[in-house]
Amino acid sequence: MNARILADAKIIYDYLSGHIQPTEKADFLLVLGSHDLMVPVLASELFTEKMAPLIVCSGGFGKITREIWNEEEGKVFAKKCIEMGVPKEKILIEKNATNTGENFTLTRALLEKEGIKVNSGIIICKPYMAKRALATARKQWPEVEWRVAVKKIPLEEYISDEDLEREINVMVGDMQRMKTYAEAGFQVPVDIPDDVWDAYKRLVRAGYTEYVQ
Repeated sequence: MNARILADAKIIYDYLSGHIQPTEKADFLLVLGSHDLMVPVLASELFTEKMAPLIVCSGGFGKITREIWNEEEGKVFAKKCIEMGVPKEKILIEKNATNTGENFTLTRALLEKEGIKVNSGIIICKPYMAKRALATARKQWPEVEWRVAVKKIPLEEYISDEDLEREINVMVGDMQRMKTYAEAGFQVPVDIPDDVWDAYKRLVRAGYTEYVQ
């Protein structure tokens, strides 16, 4: 892998993970499923810090987890939270979502079924999901005041060499969705700087198109 590809991957990673970490408490933590087990660890830490009194772990099987796990992401993440010391009764599991929009719509339906009213939430997700998750939340569940928390870690430390090809493909797919999903009305529009979009196009030309639709 050449230096240009790594540089472009870092541009996209830094853009997608850029946000302001939340400091105010919320009504609940919404933990978005993925293959990243650092996500439920961070959720457990925020719960312990009393940032919210309730955790919802949301996720079915995704494009990566269907190959590596035999349980839905929501279940795997909930078990990790319990392992980290979160009381089981403080966790709800949503195990059917197969995309980011469904993380919000199905969680909203779950909380309504449970009779739980929320006005604010903190999204917890893998780093390069931060910007798209927040844009999706603001479109799909606008009644809630949303913030997002991720583990602040540079690309070089977050992704191992053996997983780098796969993760670049995933990030390129997510980068495309930042534009096309806003155009389709699935999320609110987000400004994409020219240098970020240029990095995306170079990676597409380099063949990182596995998750480009």
